[in-house]
Amino acid sequence: MTYLCVAIFVTDLPKAKRDMALAAEAGADIVELRIDQFTDPRQLPPLLDRSLLPCIVTCRPISEGGRCELPSPERLALLLAAQAGKASYIDIELETIRHTKVPPDCRPFIVSSHDFTGRPERLYNILDELNASPASVAKIVWTARSIRDNLEAFEILQHKTKPTIAFCMGEHGLISRILTKKFGAFLTFCTLDNDPGTAPGQIPISDMKKLYRWDFITEKTKVYGVVANPVKHSMSPAIHNAAFDATNYDGIYLPLLVEPSYESFKAFIEEFVNFDGLHLAGLSITIPHKQNALRYLRQKNAEVEPLAQSIGSVNTIIIDRTSSTPRLRGINTDYAAILDSITAKLNITRQDLAGRNVAVLGAGGTGRTAVAALAHYGATVTVYNRTRDRADELAREFGQPPGKVAAAPLESLRHCTCPIIINTTSVGMSPNVDQSPLGQTPPPLGPDNLVFDSVYNPMKTRLLTQAQAAGARTISGVEMFVRQAVAQFEAWTGQRAPSDVMRQVIERRLAH
Repeated sequence: MTYLCVAIFVTDLPKAKRDMALAAEAGADIVELRIDQFTDPRQLPPLLDRSLLPCIVTCRPISEGGRCELPSPERLALLLAAQAGKASYIDIELETIRHTKVPPDCRPFIVSSHDFTGRPERLYNILDELNASPASVAKIVWTARSIRDNLEAFEILQHKTKPTIAFCMGEHGLISRILTKKFGAFLTFCTLDNDPGTAPGQIPISDMKKLYRWDFITEKTKVYGVVANPVKHSMSPAIHNAAFDATNYDGIYLPLLVEPSYESFKAFIEEFVNFDGLHLAGLSITIPHKQNALRYLRQKNAEVEPLAQSIGSVNTIIIDRTSSTPRLRGINTDYAAILDSITAKLNITRQDLAGRNVAVLGAGGTGRTAVAALAHYGATVTVYNRTRDRADELAREFGQPPGKVAAAPLESLRHCTCPIIINTTSVGMSPNVDQSPLGQTPPPLGPDNLVFDSVYNPMKTRLLTQAQAAGARTISGVEMFVRQAVAQFEAWTGQRAPSDVMRQVIERRLAH
């Protein structure tokens, strides 16, 4: 069993008691009491007596990321006083036991080592020293330099010789805090909701339990995730993990922060796909990695659907593990999501798009996908983009029959007469919610217009507000987001996606 531990920084007794009760109510298995600034040993037994959960007591020095200025012997005396009470464990730093004699009857205790600057140069020497110590539990933690550092923490857990805590701190290390349960760690740390925590990267317990499906993670749980940079505010984990919940599917979906370069993407995917025991089964690919994904799959002669080849980007990778060697396949679910959002709103078929005039704002990844999809079904597309050269490039590439594609200068947008307008830029995305890609002088809009904004946060963008005020029909980016996610879920699992649940999750999150 891997314990879920809420870390509590003790500032005063009443608050600490309340926090301990809240941790128990939230479903924690154990609490860690950080007493860095709590120097009266007589107050520890009453605090421990009130706990509904087992307690770890820790007094961390400044050198190990704590706040305690006491010398090691005095800190150790505080910890031993806690152990004389009802502390289930005390945590003593490796550096402390190197220089301070620990009583032989000091059991059980955790011996720990932390590096807040990066990976320790002598990582495995430190690990050997932790394992050779008389401690009951070994703890080694460092700040991840990239997402690949997490795999080393998983390897340490796979080869542990005693109960072990191993994970990485910081945003790059988030997944190791969650997947420690999959690899049999002794525990992982989280915070109470709205609490800053005691170390970089700690996750609120409600997110751990509800968003990341902590109670359902097993050794065999399949891992999925969104590869992006930035990735912290992605809604994809919420929508896919809710779908796994609704279908009782044994999977977990995580944010995967990968640096923008192709080399970083290649290193990530090769190491993660081939890591034994991780069971990586599928990936969503978004900014800035859609072209990196296609390039990688082409270099590996992996299967890529013709549609994704022609668009020039992949937003979904399926990892087939039915044979000894994982097989990767790349697809693009944005394509169908764009087309189906439009045709469902207009109550037409894709073939009915032939000859319709459509304005596409933006020539980036989503713009390219929209142009390719619409041109394929015979629409007449005009591309408006801040950089004219990119719009001209799309016109040359996709302006072949059956479609017609032309580029137009951005300043001429105010004269646009296309009945369908699609925004594929990020203009109007949170936090810049007062902006609109139509600017202050939008083209004439009315009931005959359909305005589609691919931005989904906020749900009602400035562009959609302008369009609705003029009487035009609108499509929110939520529609496209849900449709592409539904297609991903079904491609990965072979099951029908709970689309209503997925839509409710994203709308509920965006409403707050």
